[in-house]
Amino acid sequence: MSHQPQILFLDEPTAGVDVELRRDMWQMIRALKQDGVTIILTTHYIEEAEDMADRVGVINKGRIVLVEEKAELMKKLGKRELVMELPSPLTALPSAIQIDGLVLSNNGNELTYTYDTRSDYGEIGRVIRTLYDHGIEFRDLQTSQSSLEDIFVSLVSDNDTNADASKGDAQ
Repeated sequence: MSHQPQILFLDEPTAGVDVELRRDMWQMIRALKQDGVTIILTTHYIEEAEDMADRVGVINKGRIVLVEEKAELMKKLGKRELVMELPSPLTALPSAIQIDGLVLSNNGNELTYTYDTRSDYGEIGRVIRTLYDHGIEFRDLQTSQSSLEDIFVSLVSDNDTNADASKGDAQ
C-alpha cells in the first residue's frame, strides 16, 4: 500500500487478525477508498463487505452468481419485517384480515408482517390500521431489515437448489 496503488486486491485481509489490528486495517482501507483507490476485497466476513462495499459480487462454487451495486441489491432482494407484540395472545387472526405476509407467531403473542423493501411506504400504516380496525392492539412494535448476509445465504441456497434441479433434469 505504500506505493499508492490505483487498484488494491485484498484476499481475506482480516482472517485471523485480532480486533484492534482489524479496526486499524479498516480505517486505512477506508482512507484509501476515500482517496479514490479501487479496492477488490474477498471475504467470508459478510458484515465487513456490507460495511465497506459499494458493489457486491457473490461467488458460489466457483461461479459468479451476481455482481450488483450494494444499495440496489439490498433494495431488490432485501426483506423488511415488522414484529408487533400483542398485550394478550391471539388464538387466530380474524378471517376478515387478509394480508399477505402477516402471520401469527410466538404462541399467539406476536404478529409478524414480512414485506419487500420495494413496497409502498404507506403499506405498514394500512396493515396497522386494518389490525386496529379489527380490535387488535399492540404493546410494542419493532422493525428490522435483512442484512447482506441474509441475502447472500438466500442467493447461495437458491443457486444450489437450481443447480441440483438442473442436474436432475440432465440425468
